[in-house]
Amino acid sequence: MTKFPVDAPRRKVIKALVSLGFQVVREKEHISMIRENPDGSKTPLTMPNYPKIKGSTLRTICTQAGITREEFLEVYDKT
Repeated sequence: MTKFPVDAPRRKVIKALVSLGFQVVREKEHISMIRENPDGSKTPLTMPNYPKIKGSTLRTICTQAGITREEFLEVYDKT
């Protein structure tokens, strides 16, 4: 099983999440993102606005967003 990157660059993480359907709503101390689902519901996502995102934080972000590890890593590796 592939591991999450130890210190992932913030911009690369945002690009991966945008590829998964999220849009940046606000960017201050934290980055707020939202995804509109096919059933009309919305999935919110909040992540810290740090230059590097730790692997443990990425796991929490994926859990919060309902994204599997494999989905995220597949898109992250392509960006």
